[in-house]
Amino acid sequence: MDGSRQRRRGDTRQRIQDVAVELFAEQGYEKTSLREIAERLDVTKAALYYHFKTKEDILISLFQDLTRPMDELIEWGKGQPHTLETKQELLTRYSEALTAAAPLFRFMQENQATIRELSIGESFKDRMLGMLDIIKEPDAALTDQVRCVSALFTMHAGMFALKDMEGDPEDKRKAVLEVAIDLVTRAHAGATESPDESPTESL
Repeated sequence: MDGSRQRRRGDTRQRIQDVAVELFAEQGYEKTSLREIAERLDVTKAALYYHFKTKEDILISLFQDLTRPMDELIEWGKGQPHTLETKQELLTRYSEALTAAAPLFRFMQENQATIRELSIGESFKDRMLGMLDIIKEPDAALTDQVRCVSALFTMHAGMFALKDMEGDPEDKRKAVLEVAIDLVTRAHAGATESPDESPTESL
């Protein structure tokens, strides 16, 4: 019985999050009220308050759901050998995490001012730096560091820029991942080149 109640509470929380993201995307975070979220859910405001007291609480919970797999991924990457295979696997897993959180990530891209005001952006930046530490070599040349940064931004931009492009979502995800992996692979190869090799020779 307790388990059933827990599942129902979990389902309601998820429904609130899903509807909130829909409304935030449709009319903007600032213009969306808790009353509107409750009305679309067809629940009372009291029922909504049971789970979330403010819009900010909903947004922070959504962000936590996105960053939890990122934290797990960073922790996993830190315990792996610093090989190309590890870097490629990290990008593959991150691609899957982004796909699962696509509506929220698009909201973050479109509402960057709000994200900054809530201090969520700084926390997200810290996690991105943690991932960057795993996919780039400590002594990488500047060009290769840029490639690694670009790999992560390619994955983010792909989530946002390709959403309205025709094509199968999974095919688009794989295409973005392929480009990101190619950038990191080139950066990894650059880090293993001899010191006297010209950087332009690998371009």
